[in-house]
Amino acid sequence: MRRISRITVAGAATASLALALSACGGTSTSSGSSESKEGKGLAIAYDVGGKGDQSFNDAAYAGLEKAKKEFGYETADVEPTDGETDADKEQRLVSLAKQGYNPIVGVGYAYATAVKAAAEKFPDTTFGIVDDATVEADNVADLVFSEEQASYLAGVAAAKSTKTDVVGFVGGVDIPLIHKFRAGFEQGVKDTDPKVKVISQFLTQTAEEGGFSSPDKGKSAAEGQIEKKADVVYAAAGLSGQGVIEAAAANKVWAIGVDSDQYKQEALVKFKDAILTSAMKDVAKAVYNLAKSVEDGKPATGIVKGDLKTGEVSLSNSNPKFADDAELQKAIETAKEKIISGEIKVKSS
Repeated sequence: MRRISRITVAGAATASLALALSACGGTSTSSGSSESKEGKGLAIAYDVGGKGDQSFNDAAYAGLEKAKKEFGYETADVEPTDGETDADKEQRLVSLAKQGYNPIVGVGYAYATAVKAAAEKFPDTTFGIVDDATVEADNVADLVFSEEQASYLAGVAAAKSTKTDVVGFVGGVDIPLIHKFRAGFEQGVKDTDPKVKVISQFLTQTAEEGGFSSPDKGKSAAEGQIEKKADVVYAAAGLSGQGVIEAAAANKVWAIGVDSDQYKQEALVKFKDAILTSAMKDVAKAVYNLAKSVEDGKPATGIVKGDLKTGEVSLSNSNPKFADDAELQKAIETAKEKIISGEIKVKSS
């Protein structure tokens, strides 16, 4: 039972949606089956980097695709625009809500102000925001993760894999969210082998400067760390992480991906042999679960957190060289068990 009545999707409505959204970022809509004419379901508004980042945003899209397939309704995914304001983001969410989409997810902490405002205007629509826990409302779900836990395991992997005793961390933007990735990684490295040095760097101070959307910046940063003998480089930098992976492949060192299983990403296939593992957070599952909660008539609200215990953060095992390393896998599994039990407390800053 949906919280908003399903409506017939007429050609005029589709046209008006396209017009409404063209002013605040590109969109694509798709119908799952003939049943989708009954109404509209999940809509997502992308973060910086947009669809095709092979990471954070694409994970959200995977959740949307699963919901579309299972529930057979119309979905929408909307691109960000350069230099947009909170008002632009709010307009984007409001346009989707007016057309009947439910739930509507802002992909990224930058949507906090917009989600709060749109949720107040549409109390019968469920909104979600990924990576932010500050929006408190009866119709908002804060979809957050213990990124530091997966990053700790990435640190274990890096410390066990380095031959130079130097590893690197490249963060997209110098913000608390990315501090979680760095803190967990550095702790995992040091707890595993105190003699291993960690070189850490943020690409920019703000997202507007391109820290999450500039592969060239990521490549340059990784090359600098590799010159300083880093032979494992972990990137938490969105689209910029592609540059880190490219630099690692070119220099025959290891890269550790983030958010999605980057070993499996088509855009990175020529670099996959350089991707040791990826510290994943299941944005797809979180987005899908929110859609399912609405579809079931019990919309999720409040803080919804994924961690190692729930299985929503993890390390990927796609690279056979990583998966088949028994000693490495044992060290990671031991660390994972200690984190879940509380024996290891992972820092988030």
